[in-house]
Amino acid sequence: MRLVKRGLAILAVSLLVLLCVLVVNTLRFVPADDARPAGELAQIALPDAGEAAQRLAQAIRMPTVSNATEKDSYEALLRWLKQTYPAAHRAMSLEVVAGLTPLYRWTGRDSSLAPVLLAAHYDVVPADASSLDRWTYPPFDGVVADGFVWGRGALDNKGTIVAMFEALEALADTGFQPQRTVYISLGHDEETGGEEGARAVADVLQSRGVRAAWSLDEGSFVLDGIINGIERPVASINVAQKGFLTLTLTAHGQGGHSSMPPRETAVGVLAMAIDKLQKAPVPGGLRDVSAQFFDELARHFPFGQRLLFANRWLFGPLIERVLSATPATNAVLRTTTAPTMLQGSEAANVLPTQAIATVNFRLHPRDTIDGVVAYVRETINDERVAVQAFEPDMTEASAVSDSRAVGYQQIRSATQAAFGDVIFVAGLTVAGTDSTHYVRIAQDSYRFNPFLFNRSDLTRMHGIDERLSVENLARGMLFYQRLLREQ
Repeated sequence: MRLVKRGLAILAVSLLVLLCVLVVNTLRFVPADDARPAGELAQIALPDAGEAAQRLAQAIRMPTVSNATEKDSYEALLRWLKQTYPAAHRAMSLEVVAGLTPLYRWTGRDSSLAPVLLAAHYDVVPADASSLDRWTYPPFDGVVADGFVWGRGALDNKGTIVAMFEALEALADTGFQPQRTVYISLGHDEETGGEEGARAVADVLQSRGVRAAWSLDEGSFVLDGIINGIERPVASINVAQKGFLTLTLTAHGQGGHSSMPPRETAVGVLAMAIDKLQKAPVPGGLRDVSAQFFDELARHFPFGQRLLFANRWLFGPLIERVLSATPATNAVLRTTTAPTMLQGSEAANVLPTQAIATVNFRLHPRDTIDGVVAYVRETINDERVAVQAFEPDMTEASAVSDSRAVGYQQIRSATQAAFGDVIFVAGLTVAGTDSTHYVRIAQDSYRFNPFLFNRSDLTRMHGIDERLSVENLARGMLFYQRLLREQ
């Protein structure tokens, strides 16, 4: 009995010590540079964006749709930029790369300083014809109403262009000249991969020996009310971008009539291969850039959630299981696997001699194309299934840029000037941007849109009723004014 009591006492003391360690770690797990309580956006004196909103509406009315065969609207928008922002065009030199992508150069006062590159794109995705009757205003009417500019491209990415050029015009009109040279690239085919526009710009700058200190392109936003448990907006300045890989899986089988099928058909073999991939995703976890993102973010969680992240040595596996269960957070942890297309027989009663699946992977910066291909082959482990990479459709993930570098700090400072009391995290862009090409000519590459983004915007990106608030546009203008003044 004494031994039992002694054992229980030791257990109780051990649990008490463990609890103390967990609590102390949690109390120490707080933001290093931000002890302010949660609150709403600071009241900041914003520029008047009424006229800028009308100009954004004009830009939206030029339907620069990515799949358009005729490029009249593209050329019209480039002419419109010159006419609308004359001071900016007098201050900067301009060359049009690949026929439709403008590359501006604002020469700095100190040629010894490495330049910076600001990027955006003006092509937009189509508006699905079957959904036109569900738009509050037609997608290319460019309507300003109810405090918003409505239309395709307002968020992605003409709003950024207008905010940037409003800032450029205002600064150039005062005679301002940056200390370092600023390049500005406006891609015309980002929505289809940037293979003509951004790639050509990178080629041109690389051939001239231009090496930018940093670049800034689209990416994440100031996320408002999107992250559960955090009241303050979160500015995710993304420091890396996932790669892109498409594989075809081809299974061969005996053809013939479906009335006398073999035990395993080509479709069945292929289905088993896909099932193996989905049940064994590419290994991920809270490491490197993923760990940095959640380490910065979790310090602002309520105590209970913070306790878990503050003690990852104990709760790490649990955290990863929970994060892996949600598509958005799972995408931050690992290379994702997405079967997207299937092809088999052309008739319901015919057995195909081969079945083909297309599987798309978004590569985490810790993974490589060769490594993922090898993992897929090992996971399927079936000689009846051939795995082949779709050559034109693959890009390695980017390197991880430095969140301590001057460029990141300047973007952060400009964000504070425009949005005030926000939380900053170094994030990961899980989709594609033109930065895929610009990373070649920049020491660090960042991806961030200076706009507030809430839950209702999630369905508007590439969807119905895309819009940008006039207040958001004003904050974007203030962001770029501050950022450019620091160059």
